[in-house]
Amino acid sequence: MPSTLLAPAPDAPAPDATAHPSARSPLPLLDDAFPLRADAPDAVAPRAAALTDTIPTTAAAGARGSDREPRLWRPDRVVVTPDALAEPWGRAMVARAEALGLDVERPRANRVTGLRRADPRAEVRDAKRTLAIVNAPPGRLRLDPIPPSADFRLDLAEGCPAHCHYCYLACSLPGPPVVRTFANLGAILDAATAHVRPDAETSFESSCYTDPLALEHLTGSLAATIAWFGDARRAPAGARLRWTSKFTTPALVAPLLDLPHAGRTRVRASVNAEPVARRFEAGTAPVTRRLAGLAQLAEAGYPVGLTIAPITPVPDWETHYAALLDAAASALPPAADLTVELITHRFTPGSKRVLCGWYPNSALEMDEAARAEKRHKHGGVKYVLRAESMRAVRAWFTRAIAERLPGGRVLYWT
Repeated sequence: MPSTLLAPAPDAPAPDATAHPSARSPLPLLDDAFPLRADAPDAVAPRAAALTDTIPTTAAAGARGSDREPRLWRPDRVVVTPDALAEPWGRAMVARAEALGLDVERPRANRVTGLRRADPRAEVRDAKRTLAIVNAPPGRLRLDPIPPSADFRLDLAEGCPAHCHYCYLACSLPGPPVVRTFANLGAILDAATAHVRPDAETSFESSCYTDPLALEHLTGSLAATIAWFGDARRAPAGARLRWTSKFTTPALVAPLLDLPHAGRTRVRASVNAEPVARRFEAGTAPVTRRLAGLAQLAEAGYPVGLTIAPITPVPDWETHYAALLDAAASALPPAADLTVELITHRFTPGSKRVLCGWYPNSALEMDEAARAEKRHKHGGVKYVLRAESMRAVRAWFTRAIAERLPGGRVLYWT
């Protein structure tokens, strides 16, 4: 059976039979907006250069509170495995990387090596500067339920170039936190088709293990997936896409505004109170820019949302989170289709151990004695806010959202 991504849609123009397979666009619908011809890097370069010109400052400057755009992520090392290079989407991603002047390693085996370091800080630094273009393994095509965020996970990539001190990927992915992007996108979307329920909408979350927008200039996968979900000729009627990002800035969302999304993709900005974002979300975009880009997506007809996470009761937290909600209310159009997700800070013994190795000088509070234990059915433990704090913070957010964002629907609290 041909891949749903690669097969031409009804009435779509047939590909040029004389062209080399590597020159065919994996998604003809996006040819004009996203030049992906592997034999035409000059077509990719103008877009990459234009984006770079509009993002002049460093991510570190954004972390200090600047209202300017962060730089595009440029990995120090790019590796493509043989299996990924056999995929049209893999070759397209290689073309994007090379058009940005990045050297691409092509090992003989389907392995990415040379990532281990004796110093955990050096290991996380070097891993987060590495982009591996690989195929999603078979296990990633058996989609896992991911409540309460969505019905199923739909991973376009794994790993993130940002350095959030509370990173939820610590202990979630094995080995060094290298950024892996998946070349067999057609198989991934086929898996989504197979999981759509015939009698109800089925939602798919693409940001469980990555920030897809942070990688988009190198992959194109997010735009292709948005367009696929919005195309009734390809995606089942009940399929809905969801993703959240700390990079929803005007410059980075600009290529997504005119996509044929058909209202089937909900975009959320991952946001936090200013002291939390400034101190613990290194390498991300300023929250004000995330809200500005989210507003543009709402104006373009996307359903939007706020992922407020992790809610951290820092000193004077009510004032800081009220300022966040006020900023969101000011930025977003009143008629926006808006949801809100509320996630409190938690950690496990394993994630604390890893994060303290990655960021040993972090001031992030991870004191087990100040927390409550929460055990899951398999016996594992996580440390969450104590019950009285949880009740107080939840009650405050319930009131504050109703007052400041009356059109926003709270999807869940956890």
